Amino acid sequence: MTDAESYSGATVADLRELMSRYPEARSALLPMLHLLQSVDGRVTTQGIALCAELLGISEAEVSGVATFYTMYKKHPVGTHHVGVCTNTLCAVMGGDAIFERLCSHLDVGNDETTADGAITLERIECNAACDFAPVVTVNWEFFDQQTPSSAVELVDKLRAGETVQAPRGATITSWREAERVLAGFEDGLVDEGPAAAGPSLAGLEIAQEQGWER
Repeated sequence: MTDAESYSGATVADLRELMSRYPEARSALLPMLHLLQSVDGRVTTQGIALCAELLGISEAEVSGVATFYTMYKKHPVGTHHVGVCTNTLCAVMGGDAIFERLCSHLDVGNDETTADGAITLERIECNAACDFAPVVTVNWEFFDQQTPSSAVELVDKLRAGETVQAPRGATITSWREAERVLAGFEDGLVDEGPAAAGPSLAGLEIAQEQGWER
């Protein structure tokens, strides 16, 4: 059995579709890995071998990419990936306290998954949303200006299967579904929620009030 035969025809077809979008097929490796995470819940040895086979490169090259970027996971992720930014500004604004509270509440450590498989908690680096610090992400959607209490309420809703709407993004689906979107396949939710709000627009609002132009 070839590596391609260990996956469904639909998955291999999607991988080939991604390859066709680039002048050099190997440029599709990053989205291909996201797609395989949407199928397997992580980057597996079989997935690495399949990418290498389709792209005509070595498994070592694929593995080098998969282990370099932190968004690619070596072990299964829960239904939802919850990231707490603890980089400098978020940490000062309460990110460390949020992370510690969630660890205690969920009974997990960094990059661990709850016993029910619902939440994988991870301490993450800067998400470029400092104007909304401290920031928590769910499947890479932003939840702004969080507190320990609001973060606990958020994960409890996720574990209960309640509908959760990101304040500046789409309705939360699952980590695997979000990974398929990151691979480049739309889920129809792209227009949900504002793209920018609050502090991000403060400078623009001041400029408009003052009549400033470029």
